[in-house]
Amino acid sequence: MTAATTAASGFDPTPVASLPAGLRQALASLARTPHLLVATDYDGTLAPIIDVPEEAVPDSRSVAALRSLATLHETTCAVISGRALRDLAVLSRLPGEVHLVGSHGSEFDIGFVHALPEQARRTLAGLTRELDALVKVSPGAALEVKPASVAVHYRRCSEFVGHRLVNVLHSDFAGREGVQVTTGKAVVEFSVVETDKGQALDILRRQVGATAAIFLGDDVTDEKAFARLSGPDVGIRVGAGESLAEHYVSDPSDVATVLAFLLEERRAWLHGDQAVPIERLTMLANERSVALVTPDAKVNWLCHPEPDSAAIFADLLGGPAAGHFSIKPEHGSLPLGQRYLPGTMIVETRWSRLLVTDYLEHDLASHRTDLVRRISGSTNAVITFAPRPEFGQVPVRFIRKRDGLRVVGTSDPMVLRSPGVDWEITSDGQQETARAVVRPREGAPVLLELRCGTDELSKSDVDEPFRHLRATSYWTDWLATLTPPTLERELVLRSALTLRGLVHVPSGSIMAAATTSLPEELGGVRNWDYRYCWLRDAAMTAAALVSLGSFSEAEGFLAWLHGVLETIPGPERLHPLYTLHGTQLGAEAVIDTLPGYAGSRPVRVGNLANQQVQLDVFGPVVDLVVQLATARGALSDADWAMVQAMAEAVARRWHEPDHGIWEERHAPRHHVYSKVMCWLTIDRAIKLGEQFGRPLDPSWVPLRDTIATDVLKNGWNDEVQSFTTAYDGDDLDAASLFVGLSGLIDPADERFQSTVTAIEAELRSGCTVYRYRRDDGLPGDEGGFHLCAAWMIEAYLLTGRRTEAEELFGQIIAAAGPTGLLPEEYDPVAERSLGNHPQAYSHLGLIRCAQLLSQ
Repeated sequence: MTAATTAASGFDPTPVASLPAGLRQALASLARTPHLLVATDYDGTLAPIIDVPEEAVPDSRSVAALRSLATLHETTCAVISGRALRDLAVLSRLPGEVHLVGSHGSEFDIGFVHALPEQARRTLAGLTRELDALVKVSPGAALEVKPASVAVHYRRCSEFVGHRLVNVLHSDFAGREGVQVTTGKAVVEFSVVETDKGQALDILRRQVGATAAIFLGDDVTDEKAFARLSGPDVGIRVGAGESLAEHYVSDPSDVATVLAFLLEERRAWLHGDQAVPIERLTMLANERSVALVTPDAKVNWLCHPEPDSAAIFADLLGGPAAGHFSIKPEHGSLPLGQRYLPGTMIVETRWSRLLVTDYLEHDLASHRTDLVRRISGSTNAVITFAPRPEFGQVPVRFIRKRDGLRVVGTSDPMVLRSPGVDWEITSDGQQETARAVVRPREGAPVLLELRCGTDELSKSDVDEPFRHLRATSYWTDWLATLTPPTLERELVLRSALTLRGLVHVPSGSIMAAATTSLPEELGGVRNWDYRYCWLRDAAMTAAALVSLGSFSEAEGFLAWLHGVLETIPGPERLHPLYTLHGTQLGAEAVIDTLPGYAGSRPVRVGNLANQQVQLDVFGPVVDLVVQLATARGALSDADWAMVQAMAEAVARRWHEPDHGIWEERHAPRHHVYSKVMCWLTIDRAIKLGEQFGRPLDPSWVPLRDTIATDVLKNGWNDEVQSFTTAYDGDDLDAASLFVGLSGLIDPADERFQSTVTAIEAELRSGCTVYRYRRDDGLPGDEGGFHLCAAWMIEAYLLTGRRTEAEELFGQIIAAAGPTGLLPEEYDPVAERSLGNHPQAYSHLGLIRCAQLLSQ
């Protein structure tokens, strides 16, 4: 918990130290359940036991904690008491968000049937008369009449009177038909309906769909609730005495501490109090893997064996409990800065007397992911190693070896080579964490090597300085082949390196982004998995690199695509996206155990867009073939055959509706952008064939004209004076700018100029441009897209508005993080970045704009 969090919440962490360590660990684990039910008894738990029950008020700290817990997402609070519901409501003064259950579970604030059957009413009336008479001759006794029961309290009776009264109650009343007896602390209650706190707890659990529950109680009647707890549930007995509960606290004051601690753990987990601004995350990469590092040298995202596999470190989406690998000075201070070594994907994080250098190793076997962390300087550093495979769902433990740690519990072998490091291993009951304090010496840095996919801890055949040099050369040698524009040269090269880092070289596929589920709205549900290869995104990424002078990525991607096409009847059966190895995605799933970045749930793996119809994907692929063939001066027969097949697919399907570039999850529409991309497919096929002397299908030229005529007729809307999203509405979409950007109409055409103005007025907000403003069937909002802003810049230039183009480009650059990376979106109101990171769309858009503005 941070000092800022403590101050903001008013929570004093000092009493927490008085709670048993095992209880703190259980509460911390419980706080991370998807839907939590918090239930407590009243007397002896929230309020002290006193001689005058009518004066038993709850601890104000417990009330405040319950009130705050009840307002949290997916958190339900309840008080289950032996008191009558009406008395409980008056005395507790708890807000309506906290459910009240009275009479040992027979009176619910909602759903309780107040009308008793006639026989039960007669039985209750008779009991009340007889017990009233008994109480009157028992000094100190008191009678409490409830809607479905009557209770005799004898706390204020003498020992002799109390003993005699209890004997009479059990001998004369307990065996009566239709009467249930519950014995508590100095009270015996007779009910004409079934009463059971355990049953009440189960009812609440079912009603709210709780995945785990906590119950706190002090009385023998609470044992029925403790008996219903299992699995991740937590039971806490207040006071001494034999109990089914696993944990004990002393008194209601400790209960207040428990609830306050649970509140802070739950709030931190749900809201992601430690979330680092997305744009400040820095990506490590080699030819096959990616990882993210925070500004203070915490590795908070790494998947293995592939970037689209499950995460080993998922702190990014689940906090420390989801796995991280951290290094920081022992006497904490903020880092002075973080940077990439020039021209590489090697990252340095610097404090005044400490330097951490991170990189992913190159030239490894296909099943390996190796992360090298070098610690140099002249002060103590604290290392925390907490791998949590399968997004934190697989428990791990460590075995100390002479040269490091072996991780046990993973399906794939994993070791941390760390010679000379003395590890302290702790456990929270499920997961183990390794911690060490080290002090590098001059000329003798501490070297940590995480090796995934092997159990080999011996020294590498290649010394670390040479491996560092190999990683450096991999990037700098490639960068030297590029021809960047003069404008923002260094930022363009960083974008090129980022795009290259998203290339999965062994397969040829290209990721859309390095992450899953970074939100398009903080706290919202627009959280998607972008760790796959979209045909559209990959083709655009490869084209951007071709424009800078690098062809290998385009060649690799096209070879990958040829392989995918061999598995299906033809291009029209292509899915919009595939795994990095070219196979179909599994079903989209939700990981309930992760709270999401800054409390943004759900966390998704997989992507339902895999099953959509997106007819625009042919355009970027054919355009890439044109750019690559032009750049290298040759067109391969395989690429030409693919272009022909894609043109045939367009001829068969261009007139159909589809889900469009934005993959909206509702009924298909006749999207203008998709029609334009179908037109572009045919147009580029014609030009490619003419350029390289290939025979053209005689139907292509008239088909190109037919599609263009269709777009101009049905895509234009006179009322809004713009090309719209689709043929069936008047809503606007930034992608419709491609009517002019693609060349379908002359940029000087008044309709295009009017479209630019209309989209600017409707969708531009300060430094960004939104995709659209329509209801897309999903709750919440999203940020503006850097890619859409890049399209707007190109449209400004095509319509003679260079000043606006330069201003908007400057604003995009200002949104980049300290190391030059851009996620997908930007919120101009909250002034924060959103979406998966780093995003290929954003970086290819930046490259394109810099090239155009440099001309």
